[in-house]
Amino acid sequence: MLKQLILENWKSFRYAELPLDPLTVLIGTNASGKSNVVEALEFIQRIVKGEDIEAALAGDKNLTSIRGGVEGAALKPGTQFTLKALVQGQDDKTDYLYSITIQTKPFIQVLEEYVTRKNNTNNYKQINFPNYLFRFALGSNGIISMSAIFTNENTKIPVTRNFTLRGSMLTDLKIIKFSDSISNEINTVINSIENIFSLNPIISKMRDYSRLSESLETDTSNLAGVLAALPDEQKAEVESTLSDYIKDLPEGDIQRVWAEKVGRFGTDAMLYCVEEWKPGHITEIDARSMSDGTLRFLAILTALLTRSEGSQLVIEEIDNGLHPSRAELLVRILREIGSKRKIDILITTHNPALLDALGSEIVPFVVVAHRDSETGESKLTLLEDIDNFSKLFASYSLGDMTTKGAIERSLSRGN
Repeated sequence: MLKQLILENWKSFRYAELPLDPLTVLIGTNASGKSNVVEALEFIQRIVKGEDIEAALAGDKNLTSIRGGVEGAALKPGTQFTLKALVQGQDDKTDYLYSITIQTKPFIQVLEEYVTRKNNTNNYKQINFPNYLFRFALGSNGIISMSAIFTNENTKIPVTRNFTLRGSMLTDLKIIKFSDSISNEINTVINSIENIFSLNPIISKMRDYSRLSESLETDTSNLAGVLAALPDEQKAEVESTLSDYIKDLPEGDIQRVWAEKVGRFGTDAMLYCVEEWKPGHITEIDARSMSDGTLRFLAILTALLTRSEGSQLVIEEIDNGLHPSRAELLVRILREIGSKRKIDILITTHNPALLDALGSEIVPFVVVAHRDSETGESKLTLLEDIDNFSKLFASYSLGDMTTKGAIERSLSRGN
């Protein structure tokens, strides 16, 4: 599981730390930097999964572009950035810090990439990471040298490669023969980063037939194909859960939701539901006739129910297109399913109804993105660390703080 994201010279950030908890809420005004945080997570997931760095930033036929592409990745006028992800080990006592530094001009290259290991019983923010598990560095001849050094063993094991690095070397470490303990450590880091999943439902794409699929696309265009391809027992369980939660939507009485294979060869699928607006009046419709709100809810639910345990689910503007009356149901879904399936969730939102539905217990896990009034650089501040927060919270609900601009005024005075 991810515990922290660190941004250095990334887009609008000079330096920022984002703690990641079972449910983390990122708020802030437009252009404050929220999307830049989300894109940092998406970028490191792409390169650790094996994507070329330039394609991960600029996009290709299979990937959408990170906003600004290569040109906008580093804080101007700089030409390099560093992203770090703190990963919790399997024993809950060991942390691993993955770091990658990338140059964007005059050409793209990895300047440094490493993972540090630290047995940790204290607050990780106060820990330095002097020992390293493996490290990559750019030599004076422009060739990447990789060495793996295991500090908790009696001998050092060097691994050297000579080639121009275009992506993360973590993916290569999967096939290198290490001891079982080291392999477990490497896989813990890799799996935690690979399991970052940015959810961005595009409703229009969800209305079409989709091919049978093993995993959900970020735009959820293949939602029907994922559900239809599940093993029978899992499919019944997932669709039953979808139906139970979707019945509570305020816009109508949806009795059941399911997907089924269609076509002569059964390689495509469509999403269906049964509505009962009046007693005894049953209507069966497919995704082409479902409301945008229903489809968006189904996308969020399906991601929670089908992603592997230990995933980091990222949902930007989670309330987009949803009526405020659905806020409490959405919060219940996030908490219940996220906790049950051990999926951590990062959401961004502007919705005061959703913030109020989260309640006072969410306050320690709310992070505010904002701009420094002098430099214009983005910053991340824990909500409860804002000056006079106790007075603010005594006067406003969390939702009112955002709508009345109380948070921004306090931050401005702090600056």
